[in-house]
Amino acid sequence: MLINVHTHKVTNGKCIVNLYRDFEKMEEHHFYSLGIHPWYIDANDEVQLDRLKYFSVKENVIAIGETGLDKACTTDFELQQERFIAQIHLANELKKPLIIHCVRAWSEIFQLLTTENISVPVIFHGFNKSIELARQVIEQGFYLSFGKALQNNSIAEVLKDIPLEKCFFETDVIDIPIDEIYQLATNALATDINLLSLQIQKNAETVFGTSFLI
Repeated sequence: MLINVHTHKVTNGKCIVNLYRDFEKMEEHHFYSLGIHPWYIDANDEVQLDRLKYFSVKENVIAIGETGLDKACTTDFELQQERFIAQIHLANELKKPLIIHCVRAWSEIFQLLTTENISVPVIFHGFNKSIELARQVIEQGFYLSFGKALQNNSIAEVLKDIPLEKCFFETDVIDIPIDEIYQLATNALATDINLLSLQIQKNAETVFGTSFLI
């Protein structure tokens, strides 16, 4: 079983489909993460957060996010922080993991996760930064998810440096089969894809529970 922890459309293997709007389009036989992405925060939509809370209680919603902070987008940064904090609280309340989008705001995200007392597993998706930053994430007990960036030798080296117990893989919005992402990881680690997939299944059971793997 190959697990795709973050995708925006249904893929082969076991996948978690992310929605940042149109939550009512969820299908009962798929698993989802729901969140208000910093790109799509609507300051004039007073019910945006209420709708997220309403749909997030469903059993097939197994994570909150992607949410986070992005200094490269045009959304007001203070508003981003307000919505991020609200989603940290929601994840804690529902006891569902948090999937994070981060661009140029690592220190702010680390600080808010601490000050708001995050109590659920946290996954930073689409990781494509340095070994040093990866180590900071892992030292705080959080997880990293890797995608097409594994095509770069520098990111393959990051994967080799961190414990596999803290890793996931994803396709995100890229039209690459999850099998190819796993193959990139297998090549980087010089391991067997079956052994790798078994470890990721163990990680998924730890983070999302056994019902996700049935």
